[in-house]
Amino acid sequence: MPSGRFAPSPSGDLHVGNLRTALLAWLFARSTGRGFLMRVEDLDRVRPGAEARQLEDLRAIGIDWDGDVVRQSERQAFYDDAIDRLTEDGRVYPCFCTRREILDAPSAPHSPPGSYPGTCRDLTDAVRARRAAERPAALRLRSEVREWQVTDLLHGDLTGTVDDLVLRRNDGVPAYNLAVVVDDADQGVDQVVRGDDLLTSAARQAHLAALLGHEPPTYAHVPLALNTSGQRLAKRDGAVARRELEENGVDVLALIGESLGLPGGSPAAMLDAFDADRLPRPPWTFLPPA
Repeated sequence: MPSGRFAPSPSGDLHVGNLRTALLAWLFARSTGRGFLMRVEDLDRVRPGAEARQLEDLRAIGIDWDGDVVRQSERQAFYDDAIDRLTEDGRVYPCFCTRREILDAPSAPHSPPGSYPGTCRDLTDAVRARRAAERPAALRLRSEVREWQVTDLLHGDLTGTVDDLVLRRNDGVPAYNLAVVVDDADQGVDQVVRGDDLLTSAARQAHLAALLGHEPPTYAHVPLALNTSGQRLAKRDGAVARRELEENGVDVLALIGESLGLPGGSPAAMLDAFDADRLPRPPWTFLPPA
């Protein structure tokens, strides 16, 4: 069944901006007759107890999902298989660069900051052997394009930059861009709703999906929640998690609904008034409770 999804990383509690994005993902999926899936992206930073608290927070504001929760940590074989397929096609090479070396290296004209300049793309066997003795290698995609077009329900058709993205980090962990593409395809996710800070990742991921023989999803990158300084909302901004806000007398779902112009005391009630074309487009500035 075609589905949307929400995919939190259990590195800490969800804040009200995360919950707003989760509600939007739910509304987009349910309003289009899709299923809605929950996936825990736990390949990287995991704080004990965070997953349980996140799922509790989502249930507390009325978000439900179909089927069992899927965890990336249980799907290593799927990522390995995808990398093996790309390797067989000659699309993978080892990379020994540090993050600092990448940032300091000259990039191709018009490439976004941090784009990989291809330093290790065509190393000789002798140089690779010498570098491998110095530090473990990451695995990168040997991309044959520099741009890819994606469709976004809020931003329209966009052409984004594609570089030789990491497929497996040098510590052996599958990279986010690979895992999310493999998981979405395997789970039948054809609609991805997430924060617009990830908009620049869409072209890379859609291109990788195409290389793996998958139809890329349709995207909807929604505006972020910001603090009063205009920066992305974070836990350091104080009482921003559901429990903290409720202790201060804040109805979290009502607050989120108001920010979206959606009345109703439940996600199901908001669904009746939901219209993607009428969603606020600017970022939402969260005002902490007095």
